[in-house]
Amino acid sequence: MGMGKTGTACAQFLTRKKVKVVVMDNRVKPPGLSTLQQNLPQVSCLTGRFDAEQLAQATEIIISPGISQRESALALAQASGVPIISEIELFARYMNAPVVAITGSNGKSTVTTLVGEMAKQAGWQVQVGGNLGTPAIELLSDPAPDLYVLELSSFQLETTYSLNPKAAVVLNISEDHMDRYQQLEEYIFAKQRIYRGDGVVVINADDPRVVALLPPNRRSLSFSLQAQQGDFRVAQHEGELYLVRVQETVITPLLPTKAVKLPGSMMRANILAALALGEAVGLPLLPRLEAIQSFAGLPHRCVWVANKQGIDWYNDSKGTNVGATIAAIQNLDKPEHVILIAGGEGKGADFTPLAAAVSQHCRACVLIGRDAPLIAAVIGKSVPVYHAQSMIAAVIQAATLASPGDAVLLSPACASFDMFNNYEHRGQVFETAVHQLADD
Repeated sequence: MGMGKTGTACAQFLTRKKVKVVVMDNRVKPPGLSTLQQNLPQVSCLTGRFDAEQLAQATEIIISPGISQRESALALAQASGVPIISEIELFARYMNAPVVAITGSNGKSTVTTLVGEMAKQAGWQVQVGGNLGTPAIELLSDPAPDLYVLELSSFQLETTYSLNPKAAVVLNISEDHMDRYQQLEEYIFAKQRIYRGDGVVVINADDPRVVALLPPNRRSLSFSLQAQQGDFRVAQHEGELYLVRVQETVITPLLPTKAVKLPGSMMRANILAALALGEAVGLPLLPRLEAIQSFAGLPHRCVWVANKQGIDWYNDSKGTNVGATIAAIQNLDKPEHVILIAGGEGKGADFTPLAAAVSQHCRACVLIGRDAPLIAAVIGKSVPVYHAQSMIAAVIQAATLASPGDAVLLSPACASFDMFNNYEHRGQVFETAVHQLADD
């Protein structure tokens, strides 16, 4: 079900396995239709609706992440006893090498990419993908790699049952996808599925919701930004701030934080998580540290864009939930000198937690998109709020409000689909508008 990247990849894989496949999509012109018709003419494609009768007769149903199990045709099939699985479950049945599995509300793509870079630096053959881009089922290779590194979303995990990662992490939990889940506990339960199996569990010791997910009697590693806790943590060493490894009473300094290209607490937490995952699967320490020092981050994730008239501009278009935006604001560490550009499709989120971070760090906010009024209602008492009808108008407004020494941060706390194709498109429009501003 679904003719995007995931559905198309599953259809191609199963056809090679001589399985009879029918592909459905309730969109009239789904993105993968022409690819399927060209490459797999023998596969039956149904568009514009989900056929409940055909679904009830299936041996098994594989759903793309964007499709909820509450879809009426699916619910009927499930009531008839038809198993519903994810593409990740299909991958798990055929995986031929150890897996590092990574989920969380924020930082998934960064940690997934960084662990992959660590493995490459160590000379390992590694396949990296999942929610990050390449469907996991396309990563399966013969001969087998040394390691698979997968970013997994809650949507993918909902219908994954037999994945047994060698190391798994829930990086953090903040409210997200409340348009899909009826309550936060349902979202957390989906994330928790990544800890199934008997591999090493990596825990964020600073997040009580994550700590509560620790399964009993499992080997675990933890990370923390506090000097008093965590197997991997941040602490002072010879007058400098270091990333350190703590084993019983022995503290081993690994790397000064100044050696990391990307500053801020958010990036440090991601690096500590990657260090723990690397240790869990046996990656040597030196290549892990070399990968950290050369890692320049990912596009649209709190990256510096330009300095215009003494004002620094940052693109965090990937900040699609409230927790991500709070982390990005705090990461800049510029109290009362941030102009925030936010707004979009809020996915049913509660924006209340934004108020404290905005009050402490922001001088003003420029809001765009469908749910701008909801954000304004929450933060309007903390800082001046301005509205813009487009990203270009928002950039111009922010430039008017900012003074030399300030930072303008695009971190929407919302999805992009009300105004843009995706978060990448949103970030590109922002960066183009910034570069068009006068230099002096």
